[in-house]
Amino acid sequence: MSPKDKHYEALANTVIQNLEKRQIEACYCATIEDAEKKAFAYLTPGCTVSFGGSMTLDEIGMLTALRYDPNITLLDRATATTPEEAKDIFHKALSADFYFMSTNAITANGELVNIDGTGNRVAALIYGPENVIIMAGMNKIVPDVEEAVLRIHNTVAPINCQRLNRDTPCASTGICSDCLASDCICNQVVITRRSGIPGRIKVILIGQEFGY
Repeated sequence: MSPKDKHYEALANTVIQNLEKRQIEACYCATIEDAEKKAFAYLTPGCTVSFGGSMTLDEIGMLTALRYDPNITLLDRATATTPEEAKDIFHKALSADFYFMSTNAITANGELVNIDGTGNRVAALIYGPENVIIMAGMNKIVPDVEEAVLRIHNTVAPINCQRLNRDTPCASTGICSDCLASDCICNQVVITRRSGIPGRIKVILIGQEFGY
């Protein structure tokens, strides 16, 4: 095991203990394969599954795996052919048995920090789906909430604005200007300091770096 791997494992163990104090179930998987096995172990035959926008889920192949799983009913907005169909899927996702997402940041003390544009992802995290499964690389861990917000504003949001072709100041400068632009994707700031329902939120930390 490399020094970096050892560091990730030690850091993950610390974060997991702090997540569990907040009634958030958590585990560490060193590889993508182990993380996917853990995620699928939560699912039950015939369950309804949906997900929020996530480069992490895309990069690790989780979205593809879900789309090819014959044992679940997947609410996938990519299948929508009209805005009305997409809207319907967004609403139905809030009643899913399992909702997959990543998180913009996790503090060492176990808080989840997310900034969202549309709000469907943070809405599902807060309320609705019976279970929320968060899959996150170790690059998402930060010391505290302040560092989490700085990371999101100055790294996550500018890159996502580039990816989504948004016309925002940060897309041009690479630096947050606390804008109110029409294309702004920083519309909701959600800090999850505790899960009111024990174990409803499940965090799978993966011993690599994924997403932004």
